[in-house]
Amino acid sequence: MTEKSTPSATARVVTYIVRVEFGDCDPACIVWYPNFSRWIDAASRHFFAQCGVPPWHETEKTSGLIGTPVVDIHSRFMKTASYGDTLEIHTSVSEWRDKSFVQHYRVMRGEDLIMECDEVRIFAARREGTSTGIRAIAVPADIRALCC
Repeated sequence: MTEKSTPSATARVVTYIVRVEFGDCDPACIVWYPNFSRWIDAASRHFFAQCGVPPWHETEKTSGLIGTPVVDIHSRFMKTASYGDTLEIHTSVSEWRDKSFVQHYRVMRGEDLIMECDEVRIFAARREGTSTGIRAIAVPADIRALCC
């Protein structure tokens, strides 16, 4: 049975600030879309750090957890952003599952919703006997407790 939780108004939300630079933009001065993925990935790690989760290199030493890679992503763009803009990426976990979770992002410029994204991520450990393979592990109860 998969354990799920529905998004709620009480879900913990952590904000990550991004200042858009000229080099983040394409020739039309619009943020080049892959930069949003880069910023969202940084916002994901920032979320865990703000919740009190140690860096992944430390969790690897203590529990074998090497990080939270993405296994599925859905993005929707509503408005453009350009250099000089300050973006706020509001990050929360909208659903906890046995070996994965859904992280929800709202990228805002003031009151304007620029982009919304949902990522399914797993908690990963190294596959035994290999230095490159990974495997999904159960959501660590201590990390979930810190993030709720």
